[in-house]
Amino acid sequence: MSAETLRAKIREIPDFPKPGILFYDITTLLKDPGAYRESIELMLEPYRGERIDVVVGMESRGFIFSSPMAYELGTGLVPVRKLGKLPADTLTVEYALEYGSNTLEIHRDAILPGQRVLIVDDLLATGGTVRGTLDLVERLKGEVVGLAFLVELEFLNGRERLEGRKVTSVVRY
Repeated sequence: MSAETLRAKIREIPDFPKPGILFYDITTLLKDPGAYRESIELMLEPYRGERIDVVVGMESRGFIFSSPMAYELGTGLVPVRKLGKLPADTLTVEYALEYGSNTLEIHRDAILPGQRVLIVDDLLATGGTVRGTLDLVERLKGEVVGLAFLVELEFLNGRERLEGRKVTSVVRY
């Protein structure tokens, strides 16, 4: 299955969650077992030769992909969550959204200094959320190997906020 075949499985919903927004709904891809499996394989492909110690999944749709990727790579999985969702001592970062801001957290003991980290999410848009996640991983002295996404909205230029990083995506709009 190619990236174009996967792209055809993503439903486009106009005016969601508000007028003027075209929403890319991945649930139609996820319910197809072959497409779901292939999306994970294509997201993993650029990192198969890398030494990765831990996969970081970003809340919440990033968990859908980071969990099987960590399993396939034989690594641990670390969730980055929204404020107030993690029970132990955390580091937090606030990041800007189009209208307002949000806060992400990671457990302080989630990543050891020098561990090689792959950050995973379903979508790269403006790059704000992943930029916050990068900050958290680097504050814990993790070494980011790459950033893997299923979908990239190239017209929002999120990749520019991640300069100097290995950024991979399967389906691009």
